[in-house]
Amino acid sequence: MTVTPFPLVEISGAPRARGRLYGEQARQRIAASVDLYAGSLGRLGFAATDVERFTAAFRPRLAAFAPDLVEEIEGIAEGAGVDFAAIMLVNARTEVLQLARREKGIADDEPDGCTGAVVLPGETRDGHLIHGQNWDWRAECAETSVVVRILRDDGPDLLTFTEAGGLARSGFNSAGIAITANYLESDRDYRELGIPLPFIRRRALEAQHFALALKVVATTPKSGSNNMMLSTAEGYAVDLECAPDEAFAIHPDGGMIVHANHWQSAVALSKLRETGLADVPDSLYRDKRVEMLMRARRGDIVADDLKAALFDDFGSPFCVCRPPLRKEGGNLSATVAMIVMTPAQGVMEIAPLPAVNRSFTRYDLTMDARASERAA
Repeated sequence: MTVTPFPLVEISGAPRARGRLYGEQARQRIAASVDLYAGSLGRLGFAATDVERFTAAFRPRLAAFAPDLVEEIEGIAEGAGVDFAAIMLVNARTEVLQLARREKGIADDEPDGCTGAVVLPGETRDGHLIHGQNWDWRAECAETSVVVRILRDDGPDLLTFTEAGGLARSGFNSAGIAITANYLESDRDYRELGIPLPFIRRRALEAQHFALALKVVATTPKSGSNNMMLSTAEGYAVDLECAPDEAFAIHPDGGMIVHANHWQSAVALSKLRETGLADVPDSLYRDKRVEMLMRARRGDIVADDLKAALFDDFGSPFCVCRPPLRKEGGNLSATVAMIVMTPAQGVMEIAPLPAVNRSFTRYDLTMDARASERAA
């Protein structure tokens, strides 16, 4: 597999217009992204018509939650030359694949992993917050993902790393608010349909204020569990362990938060049952490995220190930085990307397939003057 930097797509304008720009600029990667998940449904025994069936179930909820983002998806589809359901499949792939497996009675053998961390300004050399993660998923996504810079007239600009055609995954906005996310699972999952996760992350990144971003993540109903870590360049972070209908907050300990793929909140564990550890037992040491390596640098941490911790290969191949690994179901899993952000400086650095490539590409966003002043 060839390792190349993730292409940058810049879009602006009204929702449909910026969607078209996105679709036109990322057409090839969007087609590959759609094929990846349509192929997954095919291997589960579903036909092309089932893509429309699964994705249509979300549309009434999305029309009420974010009609502008539905319009943007329509624009992406037009620009990429595919139908609406195809782009919805990319944006609801977690939910659709889970629903498809449950319909067939097939267990999930490929959870969307990740190890994330936030370091508060008091522990960094230059007094700026650092936020990053490793995204563990299908190795093919190193060739189907992009970075999108969205210039908005109605709120903060934003920079996000996402699968091509996706609304958002990891990123930050010009107000200094950043988000990363990772897999969680509980016994409350998929009892009801909620809002697909990329819509929630995008709405959080559109927020002008940290409190409003937290509100989006904490209160929006979800189909399944997910962990979302939010930070502000002003110098604080909150990790929200989200069940479909409730969120549990984890606050910094010793100037940092580190999270992998198991529930940490004692309150959460008193109210629900963890059901994901059978698939990600390495989660029980990945977060502690990163935390241990970061604490050794307390008070003098720089972005390269977080990168070094996220490169950790203890327990390989089931490690923080995962090399490409063929799973029992046949899918090739890996740490697809390492993303490290310093929002106060407007910088995101990303290394594709970091277990085999340590070359980072820098992506920039012009920060709002007020955000820069607050982070100074």
